[in-house]
Amino acid sequence: MITVSVEVRRGMSRFRAAVWAESIERALSLVGMRYPGCEVEVLFPIEPEAFFAKRPISTSRIVVHEVPEELAG
Repeated sequence: MITVSVEVRRGMSRFRAAVWAESIERALSLVGMRYPGCEVEVLFPIEPEAFFAKRPISTSRIVVHEVPEELAG
């Protein structure tokens, strides 16, 4: 499992999320499915010490701290 930070955007609204998944591609896919119609990009630089999950995680997950109302599905 890996951890990446992504930015989700639609128009002027945007927020960041941390995603745990099997790959970067899967992380982007998960967020894209959760927020259809939004642009999703990996935030760089990726921190090497945070990239690989430190403990086993059995499922992919997205952690979002605050979502603008117009993006909340």
